[in-house]
Amino acid sequence: CSSDLWARNNQSALIRIPTVKAGKPDSTRIEYRAADAACNPYLAFSVLLAAGLRGIEHNYELDDEVSNDIFEMSAAERRTAGIRRLPETLAQALDEMEKSDLVNEALGDHVFDWFIRNKHEEWDRYQQHVSRFELERFLPIL
Repeated sequence: CSSDLWARNNQSALIRIPTVKAGKPDSTRIEYRAADAACNPYLAFSVLLAAGLRGIEHNYELDDEVSNDIFEMSAAERRTAGIRRLPETLAQALDEMEKSDLVNEALGDHVFDWFIRNKHEEWDRYQQHVSRFELERFLPIL
């Protein structure tokens, strides 16, 4: 998932709230489709819950449900529809996270500061790593 959209039955939406099965009101669920399998679920759900509560408390207006498959839309169509892309790198995600009072409040100063510092170190180490692709692609031309 690459954009900040919601839908009931659209697999390309960031947040999916599937239609409730007839006669099974307890089957309601929310799917957050951008979390990586390596994420800390406790931190992720803490921030998701805080965001949801803030939206309720401040009566945030919900954007319209997306019905188009965004993976089939051109870049121009996504821009026209106001569809924003999520950060594509850890560095971009950290830049957005550092601007967020909500995330800081949800995690607390200690965890927030530790997380940001730790992930910046992780990104720095990743940037210094030479990948197999780079070796195979560029070493022969040296």
